[in-house]
Parts: sequence; structure tokens; C-alpha cells
Amino acid sequence: MTVLLAMVTYLDRVCISKLAPNIMDELGLSKIQMSWVFSSFALAYALFEIPTAWWADRAGTRSVLTRIVVWWSGFTIATGAAFSYWSLLVTRFLFGAGEAGAWPCVARTFSRWIPRRERGTIQGIFFAGAHLAGGLTPLLVMALLPYLHWRVIFICFGALGFVWAGAWYAWFRDEPEQHSSVNPAELERITAERPAEAAHVEGWMYWRRLFRHRNVIALCVMYFPNSFVFYFCITWLPTYLHEKHGFDAAALGFLAGLPLLLSVVSDLSGGVVTDQIAARFGLRTGRCAVGATAYLIAALALLIAASSSAPVLAAVLISLATAASMFTLGAAWGTCIEVGRDHAGVVSAAMNTSGQIGSLLCPLIVGYSVEWFANWSLPLYLMGFLFLLGAFCWLLIDPQRAVFDQQAGANADSHLAQS
Repeated sequence: MTVLLAMVTYLDRVCISKLAPNIMDELGLSKIQMSWVFSSFALAYALFEIPTAWWADRAGTRSVLTRIVVWWSGFTIATGAAFSYWSLLVTRFLFGAGEAGAWPCVARTFSRWIPRRERGTIQGIFFAGAHLAGGLTPLLVMALLPYLHWRVIFICFGALGFVWAGAWYAWFRDEPEQHSSVNPAELERITAERPAEAAHVEGWMYWRRLFRHRNVIALCVMYFPNSFVFYFCITWLPTYLHEKHGFDAAALGFLAGLPLLLSVVSDLSGGVVTDQIAARFGLRTGRCAVGATAYLIAALALLIAASSSAPVLAAVLISLATAASMFTLGAAWGTCIEVGRDHAGVVSAAMNTSGQIGSLLCPLIVGYSVEWFANWSLPLYLMGFLFLLGAFCWLLIDPQRAVFDQQAGANADSHLAQS
């Protein structure tokens, strides 16, 4: 069910990049205006990510994920009804507000349902579904456009979410012991290695502990370039390949989807590798060494692509960098579950919010680089240096150090008592 969720999410999110030329022509939008449309989604996503995850940590993901999918599916359909720049901008902002929290809700779900030793692998499977759908979406849209208006495509894609939401609410339960199909042996396997519940901290102490913890700060800085490069792929990559390197429509359908298709393989292999290395050499090596190495590969690929005049080489290197970045998703989200424990939703939301800031800035930086400097290489150089910074941040993360540990809870209780 979560893999299907991932696929529907990216189907709805990625299709606008391929439909952007049609939308811009019909509504008379410039590149800068379309950049703001792309970024309005990321802005709302960033603003509502942590509040939604905080809600899910307390109310459970059965009801919260249902609300998320119904909301975003409605605004996917509403995108097809946009009649002006401002109507499109508001619709995509509300789309982002509704979808915010989906990924942290999934992390919260995995923290309750997946044994500890399998969490990197399961995150890799989850993101593989998302990226498979994202990689195939450009090809699907190209196949549908000769027969369907771009508005109708949004309606068709949005309708799929309502089917998923109904099935999820009917079948899923927040805890394994609440599900009638879970037998005692399964329940024991799921909960055997589950860490102790995190400390109970409320109010200002809760948020101060969250945002001042070294792991959270390092995770946030580390994740920024991950979303930055991915959002480049699902927004401006087709335009970059056409304008910078002159690829025709036939090649664009394949090359625009190549980063996400390669990411499917790296998602799966990255999740397995991080779990296997963690089992053999320890959690920190399994998560952080894998993450830092993959980020270095992504940085080098982007820096070479930025300076390359060979069209195919540049396209392949961007795809390689994206795949290397996605190789770390199992490690990154697995780490959030480890350090967050029963606050996994909020910790992963903090990391993902930082990523959404990257998603917010990416279309604008690319749009203004092209508009002001006629330079497609500048954003690639920037992404390369951001991945170097991210590799350093991986080395600062300790997956065995919980954000809300028992000592933190005791200190918070003492502080409140003194107050």
C-alpha cells in the first residue's frame, strides 16, 4: 500500500513538468512565472510538513494519510481547472499543503510495522516505487498528450488517489496488534528489536530539543541537496536538455525520465546495502559511510556535467548524480526512524522540510540563472558543491543517539518542575 502511495504521489507531482510547456502556452506564462508555480508547491509542503507529522505521531497514520491523499488528489484535479497564473499558483500551493507530511507519515508507519534490521531495505523499496512512477510519468504523459488535453490528464491522475485513500482506510491499522491478520509470531518479529519509547517531552522543551539536536541539524543540512537535485529533475530538466543540448522530443521522453529510472535501482540497492553494512559493521558505518560515499559520487558527477559540452555525457552524469543521491534514501530515512523512535514522524519531517526548502529554491535559482545570465551550468555547479557539504554532514550524524532519549526527558521534567 505504501509503494502504491509513493507511485500515485510522484505520478501527480511529476506530470506538471512534462505538461509545463502546454500550460505556459495556454495561460501565457513566462519561465519565471512557471518557476514560482513549481516553488509554490514546495513552499506549502515545507510550511505544513512538521505540523502534519506531529499530528500523525499523536493521531496515527491511518486517518492522517487518508486525509493527505484525499486533499492532494482533489487539488491535482483542480490544477486542470486553472484559468490564470494566480489561480494556478494558489492551486499548487494548496496541493503542497495537502501533500505535506506524506513521507514522514510513511516513516512513522514503518517505525511501528517494520523490524529494525529491515528499515533501510523497506525505505529503499518505498522510494523505488516512487521513482519508478516518476520515471515512467514523462513517457506516459507523452503517450497521452496526442489524445487528451493537459487538463484531462490532471483529472485522470488525480482520481487514482481517491481509490487508494478508500482502500487504505478500510485495510490499515496504526499498530500491528490492532490488525486482525497479524498473528503472534509476526507481532513478536516486528516488535522484538523495537527501541524503548522515547522520552515524553512537551511544549517549548520539545521543539528546542528537536531543532537544537546535532543529529537533526546534520540531517537537515545533508538532505537539502538531495531534494534540490531531485526537484531539478522533475521541473526544469526537460527544458535544460532541450535548450542547452538540443535534444528532440523523442530523446527527451527517455532522458527526462532516466534519472528516476536509474534511481529505482539505486533505491533498492541502497536500502539493502545500508542494512547489510549496518548488520556487519555497526549502524553508524551502515548509514553514514554509505551516505557520505554516495554524496561524493553525486558531487563529482554534477561538477563534471556542468563543464561538459557533450550532450549525452552531461545527461548521463546528471542521471548518475541523481541516482547516487537516491542511493542514500534508505540510510537517511532509516536514520530518522532510529533517532526519532516514536517521534519518527516529526524527526523525518524536520529533515524533509529542509529538503523542501531546496525544492522551493531550485526552480527559482534555475529560472533566474537562465533569465538573467543565460546560464544553465550555474545551478549544476551549485548542486555539486552542496553535495560536498552534505557528505561532510553525514560524518557528523550518529544513528544510535536518539533525539528524545530518556536523559533528555528527565532533564526536561526537572526543568519544568523548577519552573
